[in-house]
Amino acid sequence: MALLIGTAGGCAFYAANVPLPWMLGALFATMAAAIFRAPIEAPNQMRPAVVAVIGVLLGSRFTPEILPQISTWAGSVTVLIGYVVAVALTIVPFYHFVGKLDWTTSYFAGMPGGLNEMIEIGEASGAKVAPIILAHSLRIVVTITLIAFWFRIVQGASVGGTLVALPVDLADGDAILLLGCAVLGSWIGLRLRLTAPTLLGPMVLSAALHLTGITHSPPPSLLVNLAQIILGSALGCRFHDVHPKALLRAGGLSVAATVLTLTIALGAGLAMRGLTGVQIDQAMLALAPGGLTEMGLIAIAIHSDVAFVALHHIVRIVFVLLVAPLTFRLVSDRQANKPN
Repeated sequence: MALLIGTAGGCAFYAANVPLPWMLGALFATMAAAIFRAPIEAPNQMRPAVVAVIGVLLGSRFTPEILPQISTWAGSVTVLIGYVVAVALTIVPFYHFVGKLDWTTSYFAGMPGGLNEMIEIGEASGAKVAPIILAHSLRIVVTITLIAFWFRIVQGASVGGTLVALPVDLADGDAILLLGCAVLGSWIGLRLRLTAPTLLGPMVLSAALHLTGITHSPPPSLLVNLAQIILGSALGCRFHDVHPKALLRAGGLSVAATVLTLTIALGAGLAMRGLTGVQIDQAMLALAPGGLTEMGLIAIAIHSDVAFVALHHIVRIVFVLLVAPLTFRLVSDRQANKPN
């Protein structure tokens, strides 16, 4: 039922010419159904497969033409690290003083890291899980919506508003290679215990094949559209047990926190442009606090440099994953050792 509702939402958003219609339509339709207690269940068993498809798609944008640019990205990565620190110093206190959450919960709710990682580490550190889930889920929803509408309304870009049919020129050899990237890449990612293994594993293998020119084909567009519907439906189903009153309060906090984060991202994006000459729309997609999968899809839709966007999101996720628990431990130990 979740997939039926998500598909109907995607079709409605496509008919209304809404940006990123298949993902946003599925997300908002299933979110509404979940809030009103419809008997729906998230298609989580399908999620690893469709995330692998998106990983292969993102990897297909790593073409040989980007190799000369990689050496210039060190400066933008430095700006990214400063941006992550600035966001943490702003949003964590925001959730504590404005959102009235305890410091531990505020810390993991405000960190610009991945949802699953922040939930797992936060719970182990004594944080309340529900506010973290709401904060990060709504951050992704609000970011996707604001960014997609910004590019459509303000910049006039086409953000995934067309239905692309299954291409007929995908050779059998290319199809086998792409399928191999998805299956083998997911297996490698899981064995290496990577963050987002079914995304990063296929993306790295696909990038290697496309950078070396072994194949130039992306996954079929119809398959990508279906993947977006499934991903959007899975996101929307996260709100099944959320009371509308709690969602309204958390939504207000999330909108404010996301706007603050995007304001910092704009400043960092201008710094990136001044330092490396990167276009501001590309810098914003690399810095926006949405998921790698979702920002990558928007980058593809507006013909931005997906490799640049993907690299910076990977660095952000890994940096937060490594630094956030260590910083929390150091601060907690210092507080515990303070004399009363």
